[in-house]
Amino acid sequence: MTNGEAQPSRNVDVDVAVIGAGTAGMAAYRAAARRTSKVLLIEAGAYGTTCARVGCMPSKLLIAAAEAAHGAELAGGFGVHLDGSIRIEGTEVMARVRSERDRFVGFVLREVERIPESDHVRGNARFENDHTLVIDERQRITAKSIVVATGSRVSYPAAFEKLGDRLIINDDVFDWTDLPQSVAVIGPGVIGLELGQALHRLGVRVAVLGRGGRVGPIADPEIRAYAIQTFSREFVLEADAHFVGMEREGDRVAIRRRNEAGVEFTEHFDYVLAATGRTPNIAGLALENTTIDRDAAGSPEVDPSTARTLSSSGPSPIFVAGDATNFIPLLHEAADEGRIAGENAARVAGGKPVMCGMRRAPLGVVFTDPQIAVVGGGWQTLMPGRYAVGQVSFEDQGRSRILFKNKGLLNVYGDIATGRLLGAEMIAPAAEHLGHLLAWALQKQMTIEEMLQMPFYHPVIEEGLRTALRELDAKLCTAETDKARAA
Repeated sequence: MTNGEAQPSRNVDVDVAVIGAGTAGMAAYRAAARRTSKVLLIEAGAYGTTCARVGCMPSKLLIAAAEAAHGAELAGGFGVHLDGSIRIEGTEVMARVRSERDRFVGFVLREVERIPESDHVRGNARFENDHTLVIDERQRITAKSIVVATGSRVSYPAAFEKLGDRLIINDDVFDWTDLPQSVAVIGPGVIGLELGQALHRLGVRVAVLGRGGRVGPIADPEIRAYAIQTFSREFVLEADAHFVGMEREGDRVAIRRRNEAGVEFTEHFDYVLAATGRTPNIAGLALENTTIDRDAAGSPEVDPSTARTLSSSGPSPIFVAGDATNFIPLLHEAADEGRIAGENAARVAGGKPVMCGMRRAPLGVVFTDPQIAVVGGGWQTLMPGRYAVGQVSFEDQGRSRILFKNKGLLNVYGDIATGRLLGAEMIAPAAEHLGHLLAWALQKQMTIEEMLQMPFYHPVIEEGLRTALRELDAKLCTAETDKARAA
């Protein structure tokens, strides 16, 4: 090392080094440790996964409070009338969110504490070459293979920085001690929709604003249009807002935009919540010192079946897992990728070839009300002319009406040639459960006919799914008959 840089204080040789102790990193460490005792876990930040600290769990705690408030508002529809008005104590809401969040983080910390002290080190890692990491310029790690599981971080336009402390990200929300009066959510993706609706139901004035018309993970135009219409009836949602400007004015933010008639107007908010996406945490790793191939954005190119990075110089000893891949940034996917990466990194360290790991049928859920679910690759991956669609509306579906949750639309897709399920997109009550049923069927490569042979109890929301499957089955039968006649 030159230019006055401090020399690493000691060298350590291991079989596998894992950078990052989140969901993917911990899974990679455990998988590698089953094959070799020489595994080192490296973490620069606070222990505890994104899911537990600032993601899945605290957001669902906030949503649970919002659902309780919304349920109380709807009670009159059942003939159940509450005395007086509903009172939401923001300090109590956030106290429970923080307390339960810390409890979930505690579970993760206890798992880390069970790792032998010799197996983990704190500090920032950077690559010196394919097999060498330097930790904070004080320690050099030489490894036969390396797993990068550094997660992701919130990404937003640099222009947002001018808002100062009026700009927040989802991490900040879960440290609030009270609820604000107003929030503008920029980005109607998964995080924006979930937090925007939850805050609205907890009495916060909310506007969820986006560009381009995207809503959550939905690609199917029919489902997207239904979602926009449904959410817009409850809170301000502009999936393609016409922004004019955004400026800080004192302790508030002024957002100027145009309505459909072209008239400009200004609204003021206490905060702007940037929900504009996430980017892999790879800056500072010095990937340029490795031989791995990278895309135009500088991210490593990875084979998702093995988690191994691609390299034009030959087989790579570097693997990437979890949100650092930006492949499918979900906890269960991160755990799978971590396991695959850890096992293969240990195999490479032992001189064995990598193996393809099991990847599950794609499933994504948004915990709004109604919920959103996408099963399979989504509508945009379907081949025109090669699929049929079965549809059901939940507005008149029996169980949904009983529960006062009769909002929703589901499209299920089937392959015309094989009769197999291809996937589905939906905004529906209990979409988290419907999505699981469909994902299991997709992974088992079931035909629509086989799915209809499965039991459906009465009265349940799943009967709505059966309605869509029946319509799809009829269309597939018609397509098969037409094909036979043409032959």
